[in-house]
Amino acid sequence: MENQNRVKTLTEKYGAENMLVILGAAEAEAAGLAAETVTNGDPTFAGPLAGVQLGLRAYHVVEPELKELVNPEVYDEQIGMMEMVLDVDGIIGEMSTMRNEFCKFL
Repeated sequence: MENQNRVKTLTEKYGAENMLVILGAAEAEAAGLAAETVTNGDPTFAGPLAGVQLGLRAYHVVEPELKELVNPEVYDEQIGMMEMVLDVDGIIGEMSTMRNEFCKFL
């Protein structure tokens, strides 16, 4: 709930068009739920983003668009081991679906 509140506050302060949410959930479903929350609103209707469609850009740290922006040595040190055990294709698919369906700023 606190993270939702932070995202909402920062979006109000800086504007949705200037926001980018980077996720790191270990499972595609969890990443998709978080992406849906910051794009279409909290699907559980329990948090500050319930019914709030921010339309933010949301990416997972293992997506190629983000991976190529990070120093390869740092990426390997911080994320490389986890990337080997994650369902990267599943995560990318879930994130792409959420962005294509709900993002207002592609």
